[in-house]
Amino acid sequence: MSKPIVLIAEELSPATIDALGPDFEIRHTDGADRSRLLAAITDVDAILVRSATQVDAEALAAAANLKVVARAGVGLDNVDVAAATQAGVMVVNAPTSNIVSAAELAVALLLASARNISPAHAALRNGEWKRSKYTGVELSDKTVGVVGLGRIGLLVAQRLSAFGVRLVAYDPFVQPARAAQLGVKLLPLDDLLAESDFITVHLPKTKETVGLIGAEALRKVKPTVHIINAARGGIVDEQALYDALVEGRVAGAGVDVYAKEPCTDSILFTLDSVVATPHLGASTDEAQEKAGIAVAKSVRQALAGELVPDAVNVKGGIIAEDVRPFIDLAEHLGRLGTTMAPSAVAKVTVEALGELSASDVSVLELAVLKGMFSVLVDDPVSYVNAPVLAADRGVEATLVTEGDSPDHRSLVRVRLACSDGNSLVVAGTVAGPRDTEKLVAIDDLDLDLPLSEHMLVFAYEDKPGVVGVVGQVLGAAGVNIANMQVGRDAATSQALIALTVDSAVDAATVEKIAAEIEASMGSAIDLV
Repeated sequence: MSKPIVLIAEELSPATIDALGPDFEIRHTDGADRSRLLAAITDVDAILVRSATQVDAEALAAAANLKVVARAGVGLDNVDVAAATQAGVMVVNAPTSNIVSAAELAVALLLASARNISPAHAALRNGEWKRSKYTGVELSDKTVGVVGLGRIGLLVAQRLSAFGVRLVAYDPFVQPARAAQLGVKLLPLDDLLAESDFITVHLPKTKETVGLIGAEALRKVKPTVHIINAARGGIVDEQALYDALVEGRVAGAGVDVYAKEPCTDSILFTLDSVVATPHLGASTDEAQEKAGIAVAKSVRQALAGELVPDAVNVKGGIIAEDVRPFIDLAEHLGRLGTTMAPSAVAKVTVEALGELSASDVSVLELAVLKGMFSVLVDDPVSYVNAPVLAADRGVEATLVTEGDSPDHRSLVRVRLACSDGNSLVVAGTVAGPRDTEKLVAIDDLDLDLPLSEHMLVFAYEDKPGVVGVVGQVLGAAGVNIANMQVGRDAATSQALIALTVDSAVDAATVEKIAAEIEASMGSAIDLV
């Protein structure tokens, strides 16, 4: 059996290869060379990139076998996430790999700007001793404004607090009480601009944040302010910043990122008051190694068909340990229920009951959809494209949690509403030290049947001899029964027989059993 192919499109840490292990065929290309990229990506299962490789709709269309795009870093400016999602391709990154390195660079730029390190260094190398010209300012007792109090912004704030500064921040998604716990006062952006002696930007690049620190904002700052951007290019308007520096409305700046990169000719480079670096935020040995190892792990998980917590186009986030055993169960219930459904599914409700409901179980809805559409479509179904397939087909999905589960510590129940007005309910749990998946109910009939790769379910009017008929027909067909359960409703005389068997059962055999026991429903379910 051939190994999955992983294409490494940019230089990555050797630890990345080590983390992938021996289970993959590793190829290399220059992702910045468009023609080479498009030729190399045609048959690969995964591609690993940094920032120079553009994985857009064209590249995705050329990659017939692609299952995962892995960005060894935080940003995804060079990956068309929407196009990847539509194509069923998982996109992963390494969201925490470079946060320490990025925070430390921001602090370095801030200090370098405050003390005129860059022009003083250049002057000295030119044989000039100009101590008085490059007099700087202290951080102590100054106000530092942090624009964006996410993971990196928080690390910057924590490190700058040791300098005896007053910390303020602008972040509409952080609660004031939480900021106060961190020693930071939240302010509206205009107030932060007006009060700060240093402003450091730590926001993602979105349509809302591009140009946020522009000409209008820079008219509100102190003339002694120093502005640092080590986040994303374009958040601080470079022309507006240049004008403010030249006109004396801003004292200095530290810049690591630019609207267009690579950048070697910015007007900011002409000013002694600017210390500039070529996007070095993640350029440490430690960050590169962390990023490579993180995405290699994600690629292994993705190509194994597992849900990846760091995937950016998959709901679910970090998966609690008590939820993990229920992911496969939910997928199997979705597959089983859809196979048994009397008509097209119009709506699915996923219920997480009991102890399970105390955790974030959003991944279970995703798993059920994946199982459902694995039955309904011929194309490969992943955790990525399952919600897209549901939306395209008008299938409404809902997740419900409930702490009460009378019969089981935790239970997953899947309710299917069909287009013909009928419905079907299947429920399951995991039990024992091996987390054995069990089918415990179909509609109102209780069962206790371990799930298997091959299963049969028949509904019929309760009467003697059914078990014998089922066994006889399967025996004649050479199918061995592993387990069998019968559920009955005495009030309605309705019964159900569910079996696990050692091999797949053909349609003719299913039809023969259904005819002989006069079944109202008969299904063969393959959970593979």
